[in-house]
Amino acid sequence: MPFFYGLRGRGIMVAPTAFLRLQRALSMGLVQSLDDLYTVARTVLVKSERDFDTYDQLFAEHFGDAAQAEARIGDLDQAIRDQIQKWLEKPKKTDRSIEPGAEQLERLSPEELEQYLFDRLEDQKEEHHGGRKWIGTGGVSPVGHSGHRPGGMRIGGISRNRSAMQVALERRYRDYSRGAPLTRAQIGEALQRLRHLAPAGPCDALNIERTICQTMRNGGEIELVFDRRLADRLKVILLIDNGGWSMETHVPMVQTLFNHARAQFQNLDIHYFHNTIHERVWNDPERMRTPIPFTQLLTRDPQSRLIIVGDASMAPEELLHAGPSYTTRRIARQPSIERLEALAKTYRHAVWLNPLSPSLWPYGQTINRIRQTFPMFNLSLDGLEQAVSHLMHS
Repeated sequence: MPFFYGLRGRGIMVAPTAFLRLQRALSMGLVQSLDDLYTVARTVLVKSERDFDTYDQLFAEHFGDAAQAEARIGDLDQAIRDQIQKWLEKPKKTDRSIEPGAEQLERLSPEELEQYLFDRLEDQKEEHHGGRKWIGTGGVSPVGHSGHRPGGMRIGGISRNRSAMQVALERRYRDYSRGAPLTRAQIGEALQRLRHLAPAGPCDALNIERTICQTMRNGGEIELVFDRRLADRLKVILLIDNGGWSMETHVPMVQTLFNHARAQFQNLDIHYFHNTIHERVWNDPERMRTPIPFTQLLTRDPQSRLIIVGDASMAPEELLHAGPSYTTRRIARQPSIERLEALAKTYRHAVWLNPLSPSLWPYGQTINRIRQTFPMFNLSLDGLEQAVSHLMHS
């Protein structure tokens, strides 16, 4: 029961029926070991791979005695983790002249491997490469990477011989978590709810339920009832910050959102800007050939959903002051923040998606100012779902 409530407390909505199904599996004798319990419980209780990482952590907490070794590695002090990574950040090539001796050929158990790691951490003071004993690279030590020791523990690096028994300092499902970088499938899952279905066109869609009901009222004489088909009447305006060093690292994530938005919505207008909105936006990503005056943005359907994607990071003068434009080399007649406020006033269904980590937002002056104008959400799965919910209910 504490495990069940623990999952729900961490945001994994386990249904009581699923928990009873797990109890039935236990009573039928289908679980014979802790590994069986881990696999069966995850299969029955967890419905999305994005929750695998949370499930792993909670399972280790509740069944800690059996998973103590794994928990010890995960709970290493951050300073020790950083020190290990520093020792291993410049790997040497595997030294083929070092042949494993009899003691190296002996495969250690998982418990012995972890104890070996903690023993070395107590007396190792510097990095080592090409050796037999220490945490290092290119050798035959049981712990390290880029070497040759079957049945060892790989710490960092990449898998070469596919022979490591354990991989330390990593969790297997981190990329599935809600805060992880978005994939096309995850964006589709979130954007599917961003629709506005309404009847449109001629009555040519057969309504089965009403047809059956009307036929019964007629004493069995069939009467077909037709409705108008539902069509997505949603209009979306997507403004993307394109260009500049601060957005460079976020380009793949924004491209993923861009590509899926094009496939998802029929009534979609995409425009580009740099840092913030000035006197014009652009239809081409290079922002050179097809400018659109800002005033045209204010003449669209006010029921459109406005989505702005950018890191909101710039010199405060660019956002708050009128004068020379940093992007068009023209004199701006009004501060950019006033244009953003005009957009927010025109489109009450509007959000700003920021690819920067929310932990950095309090340190950005322009980010905090823009957050006073637009609801801002992180460009992660969690943030995108929250933004969609806001757009459909605001």
